[in-house]
Amino acid sequence: MPENTIDDKDLPLRDDIRLLGRVLGDTLRAQEGEAIFELVERIRVSAIRFHRDDDRSARQDLTAILDSLSRQQTQSVVRAFSYFSHLANIAEDQHHIRRSRAHLIAGSPAHEGSLAHALQRAAKAGIDATRLRSFFDEASIVRVLTGHPTEVHSRRIL
Repeated sequence: MPENTIDDKDLPLRDDIRLLGRVLGDTLRAQEGEAIFELVERIRVSAIRFHRDDDRSARQDLTAILDSLSRQQTQSVVRAFSYFSHLANIAEDQHHIRRSRAHLIAGSPAHEGSLAHALQRAAKAGIDATRLRSFFDEASIVRVLTGHPTEVHSRRIL
């Protein structure tokens, strides 16, 4: 599948992100003013052109815009993109729930890497519940929390 196409199953996610982006844009206009909204849009459009098309003039535009920002403008721009990242993560979480529910209703097989898949494999291998329970009674399981670079879930928002 070409890189710029979206699976039908992901269209609701794209629609949710676009809706949340529009709501954020309206909020940005109301709270920060039209000038900051336009600045954020110029940065967003230049960044997309540079990333998607490897457009060198877009990179120059982006560099010039970012280099010219005042401290206050920088804070407003960073805050706007941070909020967008939070909203996109929320939309992705909701989409994951929506897709999981669709798979459950459809009776799809468990996804590889899921707990359900692991339990199915254990059952297929003849490992019964007693043996699994015994294994987990003896296992050392430690929760590990990591900050993933693509996640922006944080207790603080700039």
